Amino acid sequence: MIAQRGLFAGPDPVISKDLYAQIVSGGARRERATLTVEPSSKVSGNTYFGRFPAGYWQRWTAVGAVEVELEAAGSGTVSLLASDFEGEPRVVAARVVDGEPISLVAPLDRFVDGGALWLDWETEPGQRLVVRDVRWTVPAAERSRPTVVTICTMDRPADCLATLTAIAGDDLARAAVHAVYVVDQGTDPVPAEGVLPPGKLRYLRQPNLGGAGGFTRGLYEVDGENVNVLFMDDDIVLEPDLLVRMTAFSASTAEPLILGGQMLNLLHPTRLHAAAEYTDLDGIRPGMPIRHSLHAVDLLATDPDTGRPYRQEFRVDAGYNGWWACLIPYEVVKEAGYPLPLFFQGDDAEYSYRARGHGFPTVTLPGAGLWHTDFPWKDSDELNRYFILRNYTIISALHGDFPVLKIAGTLLAELIPSLLGMRYGAAVTLIQAVSDFLDGPDILRDGGVAALARIREVRARHPETVAYPPTAVPELASNDIVISEPSVFDRLALGPLLGVHRLALGSVPVSEADWWRVGALRTAVVTDASQRGVRVRTYDRAHLVRLACQGARVLARFIRDGAAIREQYRAALPRLTSRDAWTGLFSDEGLMP
Repeated sequence: MIAQRGLFAGPDPVISKDLYAQIVSGGARRERATLTVEPSSKVSGNTYFGRFPAGYWQRWTAVGAVEVELEAAGSGTVSLLASDFEGEPRVVAARVVDGEPISLVAPLDRFVDGGALWLDWETEPGQRLVVRDVRWTVPAAERSRPTVVTICTMDRPADCLATLTAIAGDDLARAAVHAVYVVDQGTDPVPAEGVLPPGKLRYLRQPNLGGAGGFTRGLYEVDGENVNVLFMDDDIVLEPDLLVRMTAFSASTAEPLILGGQMLNLLHPTRLHAAAEYTDLDGIRPGMPIRHSLHAVDLLATDPDTGRPYRQEFRVDAGYNGWWACLIPYEVVKEAGYPLPLFFQGDDAEYSYRARGHGFPTVTLPGAGLWHTDFPWKDSDELNRYFILRNYTIISALHGDFPVLKIAGTLLAELIPSLLGMRYGAAVTLIQAVSDFLDGPDILRDGGVAALARIREVRARHPETVAYPPTAVPELASNDIVISEPSVFDRLALGPLLGVHRLALGSVPVSEADWWRVGALRTAVVTDASQRGVRVRTYDRAHLVRLACQGARVLARFIRDGAAIREQYRAALPRLTSRDAWTGLFSDEGLMP
């Protein structure tokens, strides 16, 4: 069984070839499946996509060895190298190219705490080497089963079509997939007809039930079938070999588990989002990097502490994996049920923590990567903040210790800077999220449709939640908006607390938009995190006081009633995640029975 391929260029010209194979010295030509090494040159596969994650294969599978097969023409040397959990390299095997197919074998016996395998190619003066069809193979797995891909999409037809085309254009990836379900929840249909062979594509339309509803539809459609379901987002650039790598690894695990792929940043394609993440359940903080995991690093840069390139040598376990690429085996759904109808934000984390309670861990596989929109380029003051706050409070109630006072303190620590920084819409968003959590599990009965409409309406009353072009800000002349310089007196918070502002108008870069810096201005024009425009924050003392009182009341209620509400969510979990519940959501009425 092919566990992964050796590739030398990405699926799109914007992707650096150095993520696949790096020219150490001399010259080489790197094509998708072919490498040509010129005389007196060396090329290394010690790269993000070139490495075989040996530590993960030894820990989670019963595979005893991996074999690397390739075709080579010309002359030169092919070496198979390994690293340990500290990144120290060693040569496992080497072959001089003699025109015959090459096969190198590495036992998976010294990688429990980490390490990887990779190939290097080298030529001497007068030698030239051509390499193609590199395959990392393992014994066929007894539990091998088809993979069904589910793509949840909404009004991104071009992005979704590009992903389908990437699957269709790669023979091995297409063969690894039994079927592709496209669950379209938008109004702009995906022109997907004819992209995949007949019977391979299942195109479904349904009302917008968020990511949870879109992905769950895929599980729902294959319920009872002995298949794995691989969730994938629509706004990605897909490396088709991800399908090969995840399908092979999942088939080979000693016991079923949730298998996640890694996210690289779409706007900065050489940057890894995180090697593995967890949720701080008691701090309601998602997306926390696991200890020893790479996080927000440029994979082509060098670690200043070690002097080596950034590589995930240490094997780490994940708390959960984002659903940009996440494979869920049949056994997990059978034991743990369906996802919780959280609409979006946190559905992936909740499912992994619930599955762990049933004996199914989550593993994030290095080298199984795709490109997704960079998270730092999304503004924190968006309606998704409502779902983050509400849903991760629910997740803490279900799977954490749920320390009410600590969580209340976390919420208060976010509310106060929002008010003092004139982010009144963000404050209202938090207040609404806590209030809706306290209304109990019935808020999830429609899958989040009413909550989405409500938070949109509430936020629309606050003009600072809207971004404008920097030269077309309502009621402000473009030339009057000048970047304000900070002052040591700004930290006294005279503006937000007393209404005594140092400047009437000024502009603030998003990287410097601390609440005290913004609060020094009566009107602050703050760059949106997306860098597409600006937002206008205007001081309103009466509104600040009114929201502070509302926030105090809802947090007091949270402290008083939180423990009791927690028990309501725990009691409702089996019902909310049942097939009957989702049957109601997918019905014409869109309500649970």
